[in-house]
Amino acid sequence: MAVTVFASVYIGSFEISLKIFEISQKNKMKEIDYVRAHLDLGKDAYQNGSIGYELVDNLCEILVEFKTIMDGYKVDSYEAYASAIMRDISNEAFVLDQIQLRTGFVIKVISNSEHRFISYKSVAARKEFEEMIQTSAAVIDIGGASIQITLFKNGELITTQHMEVGTVRLRSILYKPGMSENSYQKQLEEYLNKKFEVLRALYFENGVDYIIFMNDHGLELINRIEKDNKLDNLIKGDKFTRYLEKIQKKSLSDMIRELNISDERDTLMVPSLMLFKTLVLNLNASKVWIPGVDINDGIAFDYAERNCFVKAAHDFRADIISAAKYMSAHYNSHSPHIEALKVLSMKIFDTIRKQNGLTERDKLLLEVSVILHDCGKFVSLVNSAQCAYEIIMASEIIGLTHLEREIVALTILYNSTQLDLYEDLSDRIDYDSYLKVAKLSAILRVANALDQSHKQKFKNVKTSLKGRELIITLEAFEDISLEKALFENKTAYFENVFSIKPVLKQKKIYDV
Repeated sequence: MAVTVFASVYIGSFEISLKIFEISQKNKMKEIDYVRAHLDLGKDAYQNGSIGYELVDNLCEILVEFKTIMDGYKVDSYEAYASAIMRDISNEAFVLDQIQLRTGFVIKVISNSEHRFISYKSVAARKEFEEMIQTSAAVIDIGGASIQITLFKNGELITTQHMEVGTVRLRSILYKPGMSENSYQKQLEEYLNKKFEVLRALYFENGVDYIIFMNDHGLELINRIEKDNKLDNLIKGDKFTRYLEKIQKKSLSDMIRELNISDERDTLMVPSLMLFKTLVLNLNASKVWIPGVDINDGIAFDYAERNCFVKAAHDFRADIISAAKYMSAHYNSHSPHIEALKVLSMKIFDTIRKQNGLTERDKLLLEVSVILHDCGKFVSLVNSAQCAYEIIMASEIIGLTHLEREIVALTILYNSTQLDLYEDLSDRIDYDSYLKVAKLSAILRVANALDQSHKQKFKNVKTSLKGRELIITLEAFEDISLEKALFENKTAYFENVFSIKPVLKQKKIYDV
């Protein structure tokens, strides 16, 4: 059976990494090489807002070396991603252009949502993960710029929270030349405990059974603490924190020697250890699992999945729906109304999808839009659509890209407000996404009109397409005069988008 040699390249805020994999349907994924090069892009990025030419030169030199390594392995395919470090700088376009011209690498700058999801997939594919989330677990992805925490309870995804307290950012904010190690650690601990205080009160009051860390320093800690038990990379939470408290009393040079950390990464040692300790203590975790995977593994897994070499056992679609439902409940949305809308909108979608170029992924985005469409009313009854937009764009729904989240937010916004011209939205979405927003919001408008009273007055809804008419047939057991009147008002927009006229037919009406 054919074997594909794949390379994943990642440009982070503190290092550039390359992993080479052999991928096949028989043996799945096998790592055959891992190369890392220290390059402190974060220092320039966070202090100056751009990356200087000397660092660009160094970056290109490293990537040229990576290209040589890849050629030696006869790599069949590669993907190269860059993190928030590129999104945060003012000269992003020029840096990416220089990389392509000087190295041949085409770099994809991914959003935080994409970054975290790709990393998460490589962990969620493991059988241990499925077992851990059945009780309670927090998946914590620690990066240079930020961390992301995803909470699971009883097998369901509850929430994902993004916090700008990554290792490089913490060092940049709090460390000052000449500061003593003891003073630095105290300030870090106080700062992080304050940051996690609200998070703990909102989501982790009772603690979690498992913390799943995605970070290299953590794996080195496990290997040091559990010398004779490295297979499962699992350790009790209190044992983990006791060791951290012990090692943090040592000098930085002694920490580095004990953990066998390369000198290039020593400046991130203190914020990394402090993040581990404060997170485990604040979340009151019983056990800590560090599977030893990173973004490079996620890039490779994502490639293998898309090319049908592997199939994930975890249901990522269910994660998205679960996160949307918990968010909806958090903002006291009306559940029976949402369930009624889901039935109506899915029926309309399925009836017209083939003729209008709609996909299964679009159906998921519509379902999420239905679930979240009322959440803005928690903030304002007058400006609920705009509030819903702001809530969704300020939230993380792991599994949706930033663009998909924008599509959902705009679908909800234009459910009750007039669709803006594409020119007014071109800085947020591309033209294909604009058409998608128009189509999904048109479906949502019609479905919403049929349950405007929030009383679910009908049952046995059927939809069919006859010529240029969408026939919606239902059995009503109450007076639906309100719904009929509002339905007529909503059909013009739908007809304008799809060139299809919705027609409401009532088989049976409640006799008052």
